[in-house]
Amino acid sequence: MTELDYYEVLEISKDADKSTIKKAYRKMAMKYHPDKNPDDSEAEDRFKAANEAYQVLSDDEKRAIYDRYGKAGLEGHGQGGGFSSAGFDDLSSIFEEMFGSAFGGADFGGGRRQRKSYNYNLDIGIEVEVEFNEAIFGVTKDVTYKYKDACDTCKGTGAKDGKLSTCSTCQGQGQVHIRQGFMTFAQTCPHCQGTGESKAQNCKKCSGTGYHEKEDSFEVSIPEGINDGNRIRVSNRGNIAPDGTRGDLYIQISVKEDSHFIRNGDDIYIEVPLFFTQVALGGNIKIPSLRGELDLEIPAGTKDKEQFKFRGEGVKSVQGYGKGDLIVQIKITYPKSLNKEQKELLTKLQESFGIESKPHESSFESMFDKVKKWF
Repeated sequence: MTELDYYEVLEISKDADKSTIKKAYRKMAMKYHPDKNPDDSEAEDRFKAANEAYQVLSDDEKRAIYDRYGKAGLEGHGQGGGFSSAGFDDLSSIFEEMFGSAFGGADFGGGRRQRKSYNYNLDIGIEVEVEFNEAIFGVTKDVTYKYKDACDTCKGTGAKDGKLSTCSTCQGQGQVHIRQGFMTFAQTCPHCQGTGESKAQNCKKCSGTGYHEKEDSFEVSIPEGINDGNRIRVSNRGNIAPDGTRGDLYIQISVKEDSHFIRNGDDIYIEVPLFFTQVALGGNIKIPSLRGELDLEIPAGTKDKEQFKFRGEGVKSVQGYGKGDLIVQIKITYPKSLNKEQKELLTKLQESFGIESKPHESSFESMFDKVKKWF
């Protein structure tokens, strides 16, 4: 069997520094982790190989031995006393960064992590859609949602009569120890999910789930200035645990788009179409805003896509930082067709401007003179 090259496993060069090694390992672990690749033996092997490589290359002493003697030089190194806890702590922090508590509270090397465990998450999330103007000015919405309440028959255990037995997989420890190469680490027991207990028979009332699903309705106040993707936390509206602890409800706001106004942060953009004669002559026009009409003075000769700003006419900041601005962008429009009279009038108008109406000709004259000098 071909011996693994730890540098090739992590896809790094032999002079890679610790930061590069850690970054490469994080990438491999994220890509090949069993939770992301269920029933994929190849991904599992790659994950184990990456763990093994990182344990060696992240430790200066082991790396020096490996670089000089290869894997054979590590045989017996650290046996009995085990590897330094620093390596395991480092692995633990990496997995915590990538997976958080969702990784199952894997504890590399140290003792069992003590935390309260329930059969379901206490916090829940829902999405509420609001109109564009409702997000701008605020609104009160009726919200109906479902939540979990612990089964009173089994006290949330999911077991018949609420009686749990010691988990046979982890012997009540809540963790199983997995050996990968010469590395051993502890992982949350997949059978009991870290509780150390299991059920022999399911509770008939809740079918073993440990909870009943209920429905609730209430009014929620959507604050003025809220934006798409913002979340509102409503305390004590989440799922209910067996001990009465209740989580929170998180409402994610989805804001519908408007056919005219475009929002960017607390600023509002609107495109105003103007006929080419209007921008040529200039003048005063009325434009729509969030709170009514505004007067806009158009200077003669205004360019296409030119912008005008109305300070404080945007959205009120939901954080209380004042109001954004209204930005008006001009879009110059032209006639799609001309009748005979219109063509004659435009021709006369163009001739009245003389050379000013043909700026390309005066520009080209100097260019033609420049080119002639080349020959």
